Amino acid sequence: MHATSFFSFPDALSAEFERLRREMDSLFQATGFAPSIRSGAPGAFPALNIGTTPTSVEVHAYAPGIDPSKIELTLDRGVLTIAGERAPDVPDGDARTTVYSRERFSGRFRRAVSLPQDIDPSQVAATYRDGVLRVSIARKGPAQPRRITVQ
Repeated sequence: MHATSFFSFPDALSAEFERLRREMDSLFQATGFAPSIRSGAPGAFPALNIGTTPTSVEVHAYAPGIDPSKIELTLDRGVLTIAGERAPDVPDGDARTTVYSRERFSGRFRRAVSLPQDIDPSQVAATYRDGVLRVSIARKGPAQPRRITVQ
């Protein structure tokens, strides 16, 4: 009976999952992991790999077939946004071509990634090669203690 009442209240279940997520974030933060890097759901375009090194945050966006000059890349308040458009392989209005399956994404896309607070927005580099957009954002150096003279 307890299991039945548990599933009868989807709001309570959602609240429980949210509480669990907050506890996990707190645990990861306490152990030195960076839970603040968040991206979208799997299957979104372009696919992203996001990681950190001691000196930078690295974002790899897998976006083959896109003109690099058509990629819009912005960094605002700790959120990296990648946007653009991929042209369709087969024009929709082509009467001579029948498409039976279309698995490759085409059209406008937009991905936003929340980055850690220790990034340096003035030190960002982006390259596009072989269908991979690589964005490297430097991390700020650790704050060094400094002795202050009292006068």
